[in-house]
Amino acid sequence: MERIPEPDLMDDAEQAKAYSEADFSEPHEAFVQHFKSRFPDFLTGEVLDLGCGTADVIIRFARSFPEARITGIDGAQAMLDIGIADVKRKGFEHQINLRKCMLPDKNISDRKYDAVISNSLLHHLPDPFVLWQTVRQCARPGVPVFIMDLLRPDTVKSAGDMVQKYAADASPVLRKDFFNSLLAAYSVQEIQQQLEDSGLTNLIIDVASDRHVLIWGEHRE
Repeated sequence: MERIPEPDLMDDAEQAKAYSEADFSEPHEAFVQHFKSRFPDFLTGEVLDLGCGTADVIIRFARSFPEARITGIDGAQAMLDIGIADVKRKGFEHQINLRKCMLPDKNISDRKYDAVISNSLLHHLPDPFVLWQTVRQCARPGVPVFIMDLLRPDTVKSAGDMVQKYAADASPVLRKDFFNSLLAAYSVQEIQQQLEDSGLTNLIIDVASDRHVLIWGEHRE
């Protein structure tokens, strides 16, 4: 199945609300556990989260790494508004800073971080090299890079089956977004080519589930 791009921003208030109210506890907690298993020595530092959305992943990450300080960036103000309120409500203002940012952004790429993470941003990008370029520019040598994203199914029918399997009880807005995101996701082969073209061939690609892929490793530059 050919990739079908979707809008790169979820800046509709109804979309943001549906996303924040959905139960993503399983994949979001898995994100943190996958990171911990691959980088057992990481405890503290400045972390950059690319495409933080409503900040649920960041909050879980901050809870697991209380000595880390995390900057989350996203281009959708509707998502950030929910995230900022949630960070404050759950008492993580001392650890988490959320900012509106559209990649590429010089203010971000001029800084160096002790880890760069991202969940479900890659499939939104019409130009995936924006993500990989930002990783190269922002990660210090030898620090963790950890990306988790969706995998594109082989057929449109398979995408519909996944929506029914994993989001049967979700709102119509979320079901539609999930379906479109599956169609917009990249394949393992496409991601491998992106890494080769970006000079990030040391990063490892792991298929983590029937719908998730992990791209991870220590930055070598």
